[in-house]
Amino acid sequence: MTYISTKRYDNLPCCHRQPKHQGHCAYIHGYSREFTFQFAARELNENHFVMDFGELKDLKEWLDYMFDHTLLINEDDPERELFEEMHSKGLCDLRIMPNVSMEATAKYVFQYVDKLVKDKTKKRCWCVQVECRENSKNSAIYQAENLNTLKPI
Repeated sequence: MTYISTKRYDNLPCCHRQPKHQGHCAYIHGYSREFTFQFAARELNENHFVMDFGELKDLKEWLDYMFDHTLLINEDDPERELFEEMHSKGLCDLRIMPNVSMEATAKYVFQYVDKLVKDKTKKRCWCVQVECRENSKNSAIYQAENLNTLKPI
């Protein structure tokens, strides 16, 4: 038997760009991002929770740091130096990620959160899935590779 619970964080306004895109996504544009996490456990904790969401204050702080009023760029952005200069002048709050697409962001966040949750619960609980939403029409999901067995990675 496996238990699953979900937690959602929203209202994380940030902007990004995809410099290699041939269309309008190459321009700096923004959304209010939202993340929905699925956590799993074979055994519940002493309070009969999959994950005690009260223990995720540092996750909320990290999401705020990464995605609240920030400018996200790809680590290989050809204008990285310009963005870093803008950051140093206080014109933006820059975050550099491997890639800022919704798909890559979902994976990036999944990897951070899965480790965090496993550490907090001594591997009793793990992250099954992260959905990263940029607006009401678009989202991407990154799932644990061994979703069929729901065993911690």
